[in-house]
Amino acid sequence: MARIAFIGLGNMGSGMAANQVKAGHDVHVFDLNPDAIAALVAKGAQAAASVTEAVTGADAVITMLPAGKHVRGVYEGDEGVLAKVDDHCVIMDCSTIDVESARAVGAAAAEKGIKFVDAPVSGGVAAAEAGTLTFMVGGRDDAFKAAEPFLNAMGKAVIHAGVAGAGQAAKICNNMLLGIHMIGTCEAFNLARKLGLSDQSFFDIASKASGQNWSLTSYCPAPGPVPTAPSNRDYKPGFAVAMMLKDLKLAQDAAKHVDAHTPMGERAESLYEAFDAAGGGGMDFSAMIKFLEGEAGSNS
Repeated sequence: MARIAFIGLGNMGSGMAANQVKAGHDVHVFDLNPDAIAALVAKGAQAAASVTEAVTGADAVITMLPAGKHVRGVYEGDEGVLAKVDDHCVIMDCSTIDVESARAVGAAAAEKGIKFVDAPVSGGVAAAEAGTLTFMVGGRDDAFKAAEPFLNAMGKAVIHAGVAGAGQAAKICNNMLLGIHMIGTCEAFNLARKLGLSDQSFFDIASKASGQNWSLTSYCPAPGPVPTAPSNRDYKPGFAVAMMLKDLKLAQDAAKHVDAHTPMGERAESLYEAFDAAGGGGMDFSAMIKFLEGEAGSNS
């Protein structure tokens, strides 16, 4: 049994922390929301009154935070995690943030001789609760090996992408591709409907033809064909439009930084930005099918 500090108990972090408890670890949790802490305490975790209290004596630290500025705020400085943990501790940041922030925290950890990995996830809230996430991990080989057992308790796949920052790079590239795929899938269903095909008929054909993709077969934006998809729950996320927009913006910022030409990624960002501005930010990103039909912001 290891002592784990888990910081950030949002929709994703709460399920992930609960799986560390299920794995038999001594989990000390902190979040700015006291209700989130209480919910984890009810599942067997220990409440911490501050980040410092959570990480003191920890064998491992896991964070799940909104953005790069929050990650750097938690880790850096005289009161940050890196100043408070013992040098045997392994640190895993599972947030989805910009590559440069991940690299900066990784460099700061390396200077102190602390093992650090950036380990963003794919799979959404349901996978976080079920412990079936995919982790894309950046960091030194020794840091990856130290982090792997803890990540395995929360995921079905733990993949070493390369040096610090590589996990974030893989995540934003993957989600840019996902955002593009979903828009194309939504457009295809809308066109098929106007041409007289039923959603089920088009699904049955496209899912076995060259248009097959994850957005179609696992997360179908049209209600009916995939019972577990958010399209059958009034597009309740899932993975919210606002979160997809965040990831697409990270991808475009990274593309500008390295002078990569990503016109489809740029167009996907603009469409999700328009959907968010129209009031759809809280809907699942597959509700793009409704936005493209002119029903932005409606979940009825």
